[in-house]
Amino acid sequence: MFPNLKKNLQRAILVEESVKGGYGLLSNFGSLVVDTRPYTGRSPKDRFFVKDALTDSVVYWSEINQPISPEIYENLRRKVLGYLYGRRVYLQQAYAGAHPEYRVGVEVYTESPWHALFVRNMFRLPESYEGFRPFIRILHAPYFKANPEEDGTRSEAFILLNFSRREVLIGGTPYAGEVKKAVFTFLNYYYPHEHGILPMHAGANVGRESGDVAIFFGLSGTGKTTLSTDPHRPIIGDDELGWAEDGVFNFEGGCYAKVIRINPEHEPDIYAASTRFGAILENVVIDPDSREVDFNSDEKTENTRSSYPMDFLKNVVLEGRGGHPKNIFFLSLDAYGVLPPLAKLEGEQIETYFLAGYTSKIAGTERGVKEPQPTFSIGFAEPFLPMHPKVYADMLFEKTRRYGTAVWLVNTGWVKGPYGEGERIPLPYTRRLVNAAINGEIEGYEREPHFGLLVPKRVEGVPSDLLYPERAWKDKRRYGEIARKIRTLIEENAKRWLK
Repeated sequence: MFPNLKKNLQRAILVEESVKGGYGLLSNFGSLVVDTRPYTGRSPKDRFFVKDALTDSVVYWSEINQPISPEIYENLRRKVLGYLYGRRVYLQQAYAGAHPEYRVGVEVYTESPWHALFVRNMFRLPESYEGFRPFIRILHAPYFKANPEEDGTRSEAFILLNFSRREVLIGGTPYAGEVKKAVFTFLNYYYPHEHGILPMHAGANVGRESGDVAIFFGLSGTGKTTLSTDPHRPIIGDDELGWAEDGVFNFEGGCYAKVIRINPEHEPDIYAASTRFGAILENVVIDPDSREVDFNSDEKTENTRSSYPMDFLKNVVLEGRGGHPKNIFFLSLDAYGVLPPLAKLEGEQIETYFLAGYTSKIAGTERGVKEPQPTFSIGFAEPFLPMHPKVYADMLFEKTRRYGTAVWLVNTGWVKGPYGEGERIPLPYTRRLVNAAINGEIEGYEREPHFGLLVPKRVEGVPSDLLYPERAWKDKRRYGEIARKIRTLIEENAKRWLK
């Protein structure tokens, strides 16, 4: 396809090519540091689906799932192919899906060696390339800019998914997360439609001895990677999973962790994986002379990221598979400080909180977000769901009922007041609460009146005033007003999918 094609280059060569080409710098601990500004997060308004005979009645068309014509797609495709034809192109071939029966081949053609390394980090490498058959092709031109007036795009950036061709065009944005989320979005169509597999925007880990799988649903920035990466529970995956008839499996072969202000004491495994040769650090601040990285700086973005393969972690299920989950946790980063740090959900509450998908969109995850904003995303995955969201919700409810899975709500956001006044819940407390739920250590509950949620009466190692959020607020009246507002928003956003 391309005359100057570099196929399946190894990690060290891709790092060398990236440094030689001026794409990045090596840090003092060997990670490759790259800068993707001004695109430091996803660009959801620049993503489109090709509307044709296949997708017309299958895709749930909305402000999120925007249509584009096959003609616009083909014209831009020709431009991208012509642009790449005159450049050195790096091809990486890998699999998405750890389940041997359901895995699909992904091939990415990119002009950028560090993006080729990203693909190598994030997906599952074949034991042999002989007989490799691609199912999804991505044509990736991060430094090619579209002309909106001529090309029919919204801006210079574009992410175009063509289900009929099983192909994706990405251009105008070097943010690497667009590649992994394009594959995830594609699988969110393919797996339920073809195999009845529930795709989940979630992480998972498993008990060493009991084999109890825990699932962590959440939007970016809510703590999926952090809570999935537990020193006492091997990780299955940190972001994208499938739930099949024989259990759960990871879609990916690596992690894409948020590393702003990462604490080596609280997140030792993520820190160790991020600070070694082969890892990619996006938009962290680096001293060009000493090559020291300042993980605490948000000078470039709050959404600093680290990409590394799963085998960089010590405590990992390398086969990427587990049984049916015993516990599911919905992670809501509540910037208003009114949700309890942990609550057990019952009956209709499970449907309400899954359908609402309440969290707070925090700075950096998407372009233009500077302050926390309340956001509602069904299944904590609405930006990545091509079909009607109720399809995914119904699959989840059926599976949790069939396998008797316990479902919990976790607030990974603020307590003692809203953002700017209260404080972020310390990670050790969140870990302790999650593990208490998993290990069956919670003996009693009390129902708080504002949301009707069951909260633990006591959890060893966690201050009692944090368990029941109203008690930690000085202004109880103000707490009640904000809690009523958030509850109303949650219920209204859940009801829109029950009509």
